[in-house]
Amino acid sequence: MNEDTIRLVTIGRILRRRWRLLAVLAVVGALFGYGTSVLVFPPRYTASAPVLLPGVWEERELLTQVDIVTSLTVVDRAADALHWDVSRSELRDHVSATAGDGNIITIAGTADTPERAQRLADEMAQQFVQFSAEVAGSGADASAVARTEALRKQVAETNRRISDLAKAADPGQTVESVQSRTALENLRTSLEAAMKKLQEADPSSDKSGMVVMGQAARPTGEAPPTRVQLIVGGALVFFLLAVVGHLVAARMNRRLRTEPEIATALGSTPLGAVDVPGDWPAHGAEGVGGKGARIRRLLGADTPWNVPALQKSGDEAGRRLRYRRVCARLREQLPAPRRLLVVVPEGDEIARRAAGQLLAEAKNDPQLRIVEVSVDRPIVPDRGTENGAVVVLSVNSWTAEELAGIAEACADGRHDVVGVVVADPVQAPPARSAADLPDDATLTFAVPGRATGGRA
Repeated sequence: MNEDTIRLVTIGRILRRRWRLLAVLAVVGALFGYGTSVLVFPPRYTASAPVLLPGVWEERELLTQVDIVTSLTVVDRAADALHWDVSRSELRDHVSATAGDGNIITIAGTADTPERAQRLADEMAQQFVQFSAEVAGSGADASAVARTEALRKQVAETNRRISDLAKAADPGQTVESVQSRTALENLRTSLEAAMKKLQEADPSSDKSGMVVMGQAARPTGEAPPTRVQLIVGGALVFFLLAVVGHLVAARMNRRLRTEPEIATALGSTPLGAVDVPGDWPAHGAEGVGGKGARIRRLLGADTPWNVPALQKSGDEAGRRLRYRRVCARLREQLPAPRRLLVVVPEGDEIARRAAGQLLAEAKNDPQLRIVEVSVDRPIVPDRGTENGAVVVLSVNSWTAEELAGIAEACADGRHDVVGVVVADPVQAPPARSAADLPDDATLTFAVPGRATGGRA
């Protein structure tokens, strides 16, 4: 299985075992998005009005006109015409303009209702056109206007003189007279064409007369981010954060889950795994009572999602057989008399039950003495007549550092850790009569050197 498949399987396990918690968090995220849409981003509507700029315009000139649209002068004029109870700066934040193809500037206005948005866009377009016309009329250079008017008079005088010369010319049909009259008419035509081009080149004649192409259309939907977008986005963000949080928590969880890891942390060898049946509320869950536990149980968060589900318990004979195999391995490893200290971490109820069952099945061979040690400050009694110590604990409950502390406490008490017994919680069997395993039953044992880290 490649790494991508493992990721998909992990996410699928989270969705399967934490779907109630994820659903609740998604609902909370949706409510957060709704609250944001009411308090931070109330519904807004945007209307647009296009304005046509006739003539030839360069790109930088169009950008200048866009800046003029959102200038304080145009916004102040629109605010005076609208008579809204809105500040000039706030109104300016609700206005924008963009330059498009074909010398068209689109003026957009945003408001809390479609009607106000439409009116704002229309008023801004009208005020912009009016302001541009005033600038074009008043901004013309007086000297340039005077020169243009003098040039027109000079052209008119030249046309008059050409007409006089044409009349004074020889009216005959000689070649010279015809050529003179033709030259004068060509001169008149060239002069009129030059004057026409001069008028067309006048910047005040082609860049004025901006036109509003139509009334802004009344918006039918909210401007983004809409309320629906915020609600869906909030639900999605909370859902993804919950999934990522589960992955991060699982990566930071350093509790050991397998027999080889536990045996390595204690510096010993695994003697086998035993089953402990019971109505366990959650394998590895913290806090089995109280209001918080009930809430976790309701949300499905009382059971770790990254550990295998509790297996069904086998019959009583099979469970006792596992304990007897552990005792037999101890008898094979240790010389008589076999006296051992059974070390159980304090608070590990699963391990405590397993140690009690192991003591019952040993029948004083080996002789076992159970002690519970604190994981925070482990202290093991000094060695007396014991041949060593056996550590019994449950999986997914302790870290390598905690188990190393137990091993050091055993070493301080001069106890050699001869083996580790891993206790697995299983579901309690249904109430029925089970055939008990005879005490004199013949057992077949696996060689410890060949079967390490697996179930007995």
